[in-house]
Amino acid sequence: MGDSAYSFSLTTFSRTGKLLQIEYALNAVQQGKTSLGIKATNGVVIATEKKLPTVLVDEKDVAKINLVTPSTGFVYSGLGPDYRVLVRTSRKKAQGYFNTYRELQPVSQLVRDTAGVMQEYTQSGGVRPFGVSLLVAGYDDDGPQLYQVDPSGAYFGWKASAIGKNFLNAKSFLEKRYNDEMELDDAIHTALLTMREGFEGEMTEHNIELGIVGEDRKFRILTPAEVRDYLDEAL
Repeated sequence: MGDSAYSFSLTTFSRTGKLLQIEYALNAVQQGKTSLGIKATNGVVIATEKKLPTVLVDEKDVAKINLVTPSTGFVYSGLGPDYRVLVRTSRKKAQGYFNTYRELQPVSQLVRDTAGVMQEYTQSGGVRPFGVSLLVAGYDDDGPQLYQVDPSGAYFGWKASAIGKNFLNAKSFLEKRYNDEMELDDAIHTALLTMREGFEGEMTEHNIELGIVGEDRKFRILTPAEVRDYLDEAL
């Protein structure tokens, strides 16, 4: 009897010590569109590919980058409906923190709470792991921060990272181009150049989404016009 006999039970380890449903969730992430994040000296940029299945879809109603607190944003690769649940849950937890302490929740605590929710779904019957990985960009008293959270609930701080279909090539490119002295504008250009690696078709303001947070500690999603300007500069 191989590991496949354990694949239908979330709470049972296989003989090799794996929870196979988590591996299936990671496979769902790797089938998603590429997303990446880069931490600069004065901010963080997150970028994602936003290709629509048909021109009939209203692109204004499709958002892969979301504001969670005024200083923090999420981007994902994987299953969109799962991502929306995590965004809603994280916003509620962040609002609860603000109501208690009257200040924005630190990025590390927000990530810890979100990862905790994802981990709970790996140990309960009747549910399945979230089929998404997240990149979390934020700015607080500790400066700019970038985290990656996986379906298992594991999370790490990163200088630059990529998730989704083309993540191996993207990470390899980032390893060559990243440096610790990079500022936010340079990070945005590097993010767009990285997205171009393996990108099918032409990159435009309609199929690329960018979110940034800088020293003003305000996370915002760039408008299509701003994305177009950065594309003209970078490419």
